[in-house]
Amino acid sequence: MASIEHINYIKVPVGLVYQVLTTEEGLANVWTRKLKVKPQINFVNEFDFDDDYLTKMKIIELKKDSKIVWECLASDQEWVGTKVLFELTVKDNVTSVVLKHYNWSEVTEFYRWCNYNWAMFLLSLKNYCENKKGLPYQEREF
Repeated sequence: MASIEHINYIKVPVGLVYQVLTTEEGLANVWTRKLKVKPQINFVNEFDFDDDYLTKMKIIELKKDSKIVWECLASDQEWVGTKVLFELTVKDNVTSVVLKHYNWSEVTEFYRWCNYNWAMFLLSLKNYCENKKGLPYQEREF
């Protein structure tokens, strides 16, 4: 099984990063403006990227200010059954965000494209948390 892993450092309190990653307002400013999100175990978040289907992520774990885990129920076929983990830690007033997208069946061209896009997600998260200006899907130039 393949895994995508990234880390970024954000100079804001961990509570703010957690809030952005678990709320509709936060994720709309970081990932995609078209979404349904609720910070609740077993809730199925829905993300729309204008690709004729919804990406559906079931929330399987929430630990305030430290851990978020989603399981993909619907999306591109290569995503279904994968999980996305956000681990948050703090050191010297800087929040570390580790993102792991795991349980990929193989490394493909799409896997590599997603690897790039997860890095862009973390950059958008950092910019939104630190400067209130993220880069959601609808504003990106691919």
